[in-house]
Amino acid sequence: MAAKDSGGQSQSQRSRQEADAETTEAAVDPEIAERHEAITEEVDDLLDEIDEVLETNSEEFVRSFVQKGGQ
Repeated sequence: MAAKDSGGQSQSQRSRQEADAETTEAAVDPEIAERHEAITEEVDDLLDEIDEVLETNSEEFVRSFVQKGGQ
């Protein structure tokens, strides 16, 4: 029975990806980071609002798709 040899490649590849990610994070323009944060907050707020509406109107929403006798 032969064992699979990974050759250590996954470790070096993972380290390289982590280093690239750190370099990318360090090179981010503060203005872009600020815009990203603002957009993320807006999206989170919108998703929260959608959740609230679905929680409040979920039964009504589902009923609107249920066929009524003969339709």
